[in-house]
Amino acid sequence: MKVLKFGGTSVANAQNIKLVLEIIEESRSGERLVVIVSAFSKVTDLLQLASQKAAQGDDRFKEIVAEIETKHLEALKALIPVSEQSALLSHIKRIINHLETLLDGCFLLGELSARTLDTILSFGELLSAYIISEALQQKIKNSGYKDSRELIKTDSNFGKASVNFEVTNALIQEYFQTNSQEVIVMPGFIAASTEGITTTLGRGGSDYTAAILAAALRAHQLEIWTDVNGMFTANPKIVKQAKPIANLSYQEAMELSHFGAKVLYPPTIQPVLRESIPILIKNTFEPTAIGTYISNDIFTQNNPVKGITHIDSITLVTLEGSGMIGVSGSSKRLFEVLSQKNINVIFITQASSEHSICIGILNSDADTAENAINKAFEVEISQNKIQPCIVEKNLCIIALVGENMKNHQGLSGRMFSTLGKNNVNIRAIAQGASERNISAVINERDVKKALNTLHENFFEENTKQLNLFVMGVGNVGEKFIEQIHQQKKFLKEKLKINLRVIALSNSRKMYFDEDGISLKEWQFLLDTGDAADASLFFKTAKELNLRNSIFVDITANESVSQTYEHYLKQNIAVVTCNKIACASEFDNYKKLKKLSRQYNAPFLFETNVGAGLPIIDTVKNLVASGDKVNKIQAVLSGSLNFIFNNFNESSSFHDVVKEAGVQGFTEPDPKIDLSGIDVARKILILIRESGYKMEIDEISNESFLPSACLETSDNEAFFTSLITHADHFNTIFQEAIAKDSRLKYVAQFENGKANVGLRFIPKDHPFYNLEGKDNIVLFFTDRYSDQPLLIKGAGAGAAVTASGIFADVIRIGNI
Repeated sequence: MKVLKFGGTSVANAQNIKLVLEIIEESRSGERLVVIVSAFSKVTDLLQLASQKAAQGDDRFKEIVAEIETKHLEALKALIPVSEQSALLSHIKRIINHLETLLDGCFLLGELSARTLDTILSFGELLSAYIISEALQQKIKNSGYKDSRELIKTDSNFGKASVNFEVTNALIQEYFQTNSQEVIVMPGFIAASTEGITTTLGRGGSDYTAAILAAALRAHQLEIWTDVNGMFTANPKIVKQAKPIANLSYQEAMELSHFGAKVLYPPTIQPVLRESIPILIKNTFEPTAIGTYISNDIFTQNNPVKGITHIDSITLVTLEGSGMIGVSGSSKRLFEVLSQKNINVIFITQASSEHSICIGILNSDADTAENAINKAFEVEISQNKIQPCIVEKNLCIIALVGENMKNHQGLSGRMFSTLGKNNVNIRAIAQGASERNISAVINERDVKKALNTLHENFFEENTKQLNLFVMGVGNVGEKFIEQIHQQKKFLKEKLKINLRVIALSNSRKMYFDEDGISLKEWQFLLDTGDAADASLFFKTAKELNLRNSIFVDITANESVSQTYEHYLKQNIAVVTCNKIACASEFDNYKKLKKLSRQYNAPFLFETNVGAGLPIIDTVKNLVASGDKVNKIQAVLSGSLNFIFNNFNESSSFHDVVKEAGVQGFTEPDPKIDLSGIDVARKILILIRESGYKMEIDEISNESFLPSACLETSDNEAFFTSLITHADHFNTIFQEAIAKDSRLKYVAQFENGKANVGLRFIPKDHPFYNLEGKDNIVLFFTDRYSDQPLLIKGAGAGAAVTASGIFADVIRIGNI
């Protein structure tokens, strides 16, 4: 004997029912089958709505009844040959007429009792089971229908009746001993009191019906057919990478179902658990999928965690005060109050000091619970021995579940550490002595981030998903995206980093895709986006609340740099090549560093100095290891080095600056480079990273540009001024030749003072042979006093800058 149960989506319409009939045929294999069916999808909701409208005196309930009738008649007509429809259609009509009579009574009386509601709700299963049994007889002649109300007997607790198993089991066994039909179709969810009045079995009632039948008949297996491939490691609607769990113990399944896994409900498991009957959860729409097998067996596997689940819409209620310490009966009084109000307690934790008790209940019960508890403890509250209960709504419980978790150390720490790294605040924690379940209460807005982060850590071979919000897709940004696209597969396979670009923005447009932007067509998608808006860009990133989010600033925009603190406060890392923030007021620089630590959000800016060269990282490592930077000498502008390396008798200063812009070595406004402000910012950042306090205006900037060039208002005027003052630049060049030197724009820091300016570099100096767009930095430290630490390489260009930004992103992935 085998029991099969088909849920509402499996029998939603004629097309789905045909799949069910095929599954029943293939399941026979020479053994008898009991088939339990739910109401057609959404029909129970329609019956509930019709009942409410009728009781409220709203005659639109008749429209709902007509909709229900049409749904069932259409299914019957599609499943049964025309020649055999007449009698069956009449039967359906009679059932619908009976339903309408009951609703008419509610309408006339203006009331809806629990008893009447149970009778009305039963029509969904009665109609579906009748139609499916008639359709099955077209394929399997030796099949039939049995009304569950004749076999399953309950008390009169309408809405959620309790089964009288002694009577029920005897009736079931007697019926199946005397009935020889190969397949019996029965409605789920419904039963009858010992007086013969229709009752319902509550939430998950159809599953419960199937379990009752399976246990009474000692079936060798109970199959639950639904619309998913079993129970998943997490809710697949929230965690895209979730996968079906092949095997679970009864206890694990109950924990998962209690904590929100909607495939199965805890009461379902109880009857079959007592008889050790295995449950197989299968997908009606993918019957060849393995599904989830639930039994008494404990299946050993490397991962002790079987699933991550959650319950939404939770309220924490905390009762605390010195008047509870050492006073027996406080907990008893609290739970009695809740029990009297029929409030289910989902979560409990109590401090060992007995100073407070914290419980989790549904949001819908919060106000009732608050009023009842405060009333029950009003004497102690008036005496200031106990505080009025604290109520925190809109929370969520997340839980790790696994039978073998008790045998593995450190799982709790790993769970809480993972959440902490993504700034998910934990409001309360509970763990049973069995250690089969570790639960935590968090803010409801963090549930998606929390579930994905935990699933990533426990089920995805530690593959870390990084979600990028990229602002600025000019020359450097374009190269950055190109590099991500090129390396995406490598990163996932070799470094276990899954990079997704969630948002892109330029000065005109911005585009978001929560599932990741296709990098093959990002330019087209960006052009179809919304108007660029930096504040809306931040707001959207905040509301998405994705794990491991990184804001990547590839602009030179001051207003963008002023948004960093907002991102960091939301636990969104910041990676930037924009030097303005780190070269702003020292207090702002320190604040950003502090926010980075406080909110566990990395703030990386390696490309602020030397593009892709590891200059800032080297300084950090020197300082962290206890070394002290005493002096810095550097050529920090790849653009200026390119300009002065190519400026000669045959190439005018104007033409070389133009070419540097074409090559992408200068900022969009070349005056930023040539004025020396860019170099001043870079040396300032190195000074600060070396542990010194300094402001930008403390750096002596000896400009080689005539004041007329510096005072131009736009690029066109600036380039015109370079032509006008060509003699000035030629004079500088001739002086360098006369001194047998080369021109280099040098930044220096020593003895607490810094300066930047054009210098004549002799042949014996390390800077003399610096070619092209290269940068060079000399660090004189306590350890590198005689021979400085030297870093040299390409310090400008879209590709190398993009690679530096990319490297910072990878650093975050490896944290």
